[in-house]
Amino acid sequence: MNKPTEPAMKPKNPRKDAMELAIRLASFYGAVFLLVGIILPFFPVWLKSRGLDEVEISFILAAPLLTRLIFTPIISFLADHLGDRRRVLIGLTWGSFLSLLAFVPLQGFWPLLIVSALFGIFWTSVMPLTESIAMSEVKLAGLDYGRIRLWGSLTFIIASLVGGALIDRWGDGLILYMMLAAILITIVSAYALPIGTSKRQMEKAAPLPPIHWLDALQLMRSKLFILFLMTSAGIQATHAILYGFGTLHWQSLNIAAGVIGALWAVGVLAEVTLFAWSAPLLARFGPTKLLIFAALGAVVRWIITAFDPPLYILFPVQILHALSFGAAHLGAIHFIAQAVPEQYSATGQGLYAAFAMGVIMGIMTMISGSLYASLGPHAYLVMALLAAVSLVGALLLHKQWQGEQIIGNGIK
Repeated sequence: MNKPTEPAMKPKNPRKDAMELAIRLASFYGAVFLLVGIILPFFPVWLKSRGLDEVEISFILAAPLLTRLIFTPIISFLADHLGDRRRVLIGLTWGSFLSLLAFVPLQGFWPLLIVSALFGIFWTSVMPLTESIAMSEVKLAGLDYGRIRLWGSLTFIIASLVGGALIDRWGDGLILYMMLAAILITIVSAYALPIGTSKRQMEKAAPLPPIHWLDALQLMRSKLFILFLMTSAGIQATHAILYGFGTLHWQSLNIAAGVIGALWAVGVLAEVTLFAWSAPLLARFGPTKLLIFAALGAVVRWIITAFDPPLYILFPVQILHALSFGAAHLGAIHFIAQAVPEQYSATGQGLYAAFAMGVIMGIMTMISGSLYASLGPHAYLVMALLAAVSLVGALLLHKQWQGEQIIGNGIK
């Protein structure tokens, strides 16, 4: 008697799986940048409403950035060592929520500074782990990173526009509660992240051994990686005056919060457009040329911004955010993806975050209060000078790196 045949398994649909993966990643980026779209334009305004001056605000904004230098590489290495970046990321979002909640009753410089540093321990490690998870999944599933990442930029636009309108109506006290609502959405989105296509596939194949901290130090012995870090750090740090005092300066010019939100939104909309076309741009130019374009764009942007152009000029100048931030970010993320082996991915992203968006940005943010207090909008000229120095670094990196992995087959 013939055995009954088992029902045929439903074949997997790779296209459907890839679409679901893209939606999960895009949703998390969207949630993260919902919070960023409130913090960048409006958190300095909330701090000013607590009675702080420019120098105090600059130190509080710098505190999370400087904590990156110590904690982000450690947390990123731990995620690589454990082989479960998603679980670590969920823990970081919960830590971010609890530390933001601690801001609610606080007054005075020192309590706000301490809690800001605590928030930075958790929040500043969220993005490098997110980028590591996304790049691993994107490479395996054949997805377009830029078209996933742009959803984060779109929610930044929504947050800055809607946030500006709500603040105009309800006042500066609403800012912290909007931040708390955004981080709760981020927590939910973190649980919805995929467990990891890369992890499942590596389990079926020959598993990669856990990396040791001595192995991770190979990255810091690479002259090319250090040049990359300093170049990308310099470009990103040119945004310190804008991030710290852009909104406050525009308020001093009697520009309404809603219009200020629109100024932020225009820059990020230009960034979204760049991300949407990132695949052909990267195929044509490669990561290092994007860093060159970013540095050039930053030089032009900050020179014009330094002279308080009228709104009909300032709005188009904001479009250069597509280069000064967008091209710099794409160039950096894809440089790490190509130059750093997979098992070092989160560690590479963590080092990038620690230096590019941490120590150098933190130092520039810390001194931005004094620069802005003494120079006003002309402080942007200092940012233009830093961008010019970074341009030299980008040109050197383009000349020396030919697309190879910088560790593994000898350190370069």
